Amino acid sequence: MQSALYVSLSAQVSLEKRLETIANNMANMKTAAFRADAVKFETALSRAATQPVAFASPGDNFISRRPGGITQTGNNLDVAVVGNTTGNTLDVAVAAGDTWMAFAGPAGTVYTRDGRMQISNTGELQTVNGYPVLDAGGGPIMVDPDAGPLTIGRNGTVSQGINQVGVLGLFNIPAGARLERFGNSGVIPDHAATAVIDFVYAGFQQGYVEGSNVDPLSELTQMMNATRAFQSVSSLIEGSEGTMQNAIRSLGEPSKA
Repeated sequence: MQSALYVSLSAQVSLEKRLETIANNMANMKTAAFRADAVKFETALSRAATQPVAFASPGDNFISRRPGGITQTGNNLDVAVVGNTTGNTLDVAVAAGDTWMAFAGPAGTVYTRDGRMQISNTGELQTVNGYPVLDAGGGPIMVDPDAGPLTIGRNGTVSQGINQVGVLGLFNIPAGARLERFGNSGVIPDHAATAVIDFVYAGFQQGYVEGSNVDPLSELTQMMNATRAFQSVSSLIEGSEGTMQNAIRSLGEPSKA
């Protein structure tokens, strides 16, 4: 069989995965702190034939750490992870995806940029999905449900009136860590995260929420390009099959005496 057919089939597998990734990103454009998936493709070189043949790999998904936009909500139980603040401008470039909040997941610590919180009946500070929000030491944060609204400082200090009742944990995930998705907005790294001690470059902003980092225009453009490429590869496969069938018919005709 022609190498072109194998190469084209490998390209279709890669493009199909890319289209699935784009569709999932588009579906989560409005999900708080959602991190878009991207696909890294590499060329697989085969020397099985007489001449080396380059195939497209199936692709390796990774989670983009690019920060999402910040929206003011006015809710004192909402916080966003931000970089340095200049006037009324929230500069998230410094905190570009490497600093995260943490909560206790079913199987261990999960990190997130979704700072929407709630207070349970027992006074535990939780995520909107009911997971305990953690402090820098990895412990839960307890507040008094009847002691009034919370005030959350840039360094994560949680106060009610004049009393400090806890500190939100902020953590750095190493740049080289591979992230596994948990739910829509949580991640689990394969390298240990470290607690932030110096809040000069990153911290919390109360009353704000980070949105998805999906760029709709970019995703739509990529979807159109991937769709066109898939159609082109389909045409190449059809042409390759037609050439092969013609060759079989020609070679299979009986010779005339």
